[in-house]
Amino acid sequence: MATWGLEWLEGIAAVWRQPLLYYGALLALAAGWRRVKRERHDFHVRVYSPWKEWRGLWTSGWLPGAVLSAVALGAGLVVPKEVVWTVTALTVLLGLTMEARLLSAAYTLGGTLLVLAMAERGRMAVPWLRDGVEAAPVLALWLTLLLAAEGWLIIRTRTEPASPQLLKSKRGMTIGRQWVQRLWFVPVVLPMAGGSLPSLPWWPFAVGGEGHSFWLVPFLIGFSQRRHHVRPPEAARREGRLVLLLAGVVAVLATGSVWYAPLAVAAGAVAVIGREWIAFSGRRADSASPPRFARHPHGVVIVGVLPGSKAEKMGLSIGEVICKTNGVPVRTEAEFYEALQRNRAFCKLEVIGDNGEVRFVQGALYEDEHHELGLLFVRERGSLASEAVS
Repeated sequence: MATWGLEWLEGIAAVWRQPLLYYGALLALAAGWRRVKRERHDFHVRVYSPWKEWRGLWTSGWLPGAVLSAVALGAGLVVPKEVVWTVTALTVLLGLTMEARLLSAAYTLGGTLLVLAMAERGRMAVPWLRDGVEAAPVLALWLTLLLAAEGWLIIRTRTEPASPQLLKSKRGMTIGRQWVQRLWFVPVVLPMAGGSLPSLPWWPFAVGGEGHSFWLVPFLIGFSQRRHHVRPPEAARREGRLVLLLAGVVAVLATGSVWYAPLAVAAGAVAVIGREWIAFSGRRADSASPPRFARHPHGVVIVGVLPGSKAEKMGLSIGEVICKTNGVPVRTEAEFYEALQRNRAFCKLEVIGDNGEVRFVQGALYEDEHHELGLLFVRERGSLASEAVS
């Protein structure tokens, strides 16, 4: 028992030697800084805290990490450390693109399977690559599990706010879009080949060896979307479900690879191609639809709501159209704030919701709060003529 306890402690402490822990933290800070810079450029105000991605990095991945750890320990999905280092190296390289979606398990673990296949085919003499080839079936099983965790995380966090952006459409008009980016640590206790723990008759399931140990690995998973028509929760739910479906397809190949190893490489290829198709099809469907966040003939479209603002407390949300303010029809941001000034103590808004029905929103104002409702509208980028927030 003392040996098992010592291995557990050493495995948990090993997380501090894992570069992904520090790299993921730096990446989250860089992503937050980049987002805030874009928000200030488009709206002259910071919409969300630069620590938003940092907080999300640590808070959502614990439950899937615990589930995957239980599966790994119960099934004995032992992997060599060489495989973990390969996944780490590929994660770092893909992270340099600052595109969170490329940190999907499909690209990091699926890409690792393809790298190992090329190493075997090319008879590469690099020891750590050659040793990792033997663990390809186990890595394919891990790919399945982490893809399932990714799909669950996308659906689980679909209601978290997106960052508004402004851009030029193909016709040259300014439109808005919603930018979603998420980073998650999924900490998994991995059984590792090599160590002082003996093998049991039923354990490990996939890869044997004379001894085993544990290693707490913080897998870094990312997700990003940019949509100008579909609302972020709807787009995220659709993509999350497709990722879960892809995990099911990969699971069939990964299970078969336990008996026929080349299927592990097929699982990696299907994961990469399938995940790219999911992202591409979502972008194509969105670009083929008219922009939701654009100038509207019946009012002004809300492209962003500042957190904690009066607009948020009044229940206003992105995509809704304000057609009247204090009884006055409005078509532009300037008209909206002019109408708001008509009543210095109270505002009443006539809003067209997502269902096309008109509802009334009202709230009290102080004399100096007419430009501090916290609403962001579509306007020309870089324009200083009017401010959504003073």
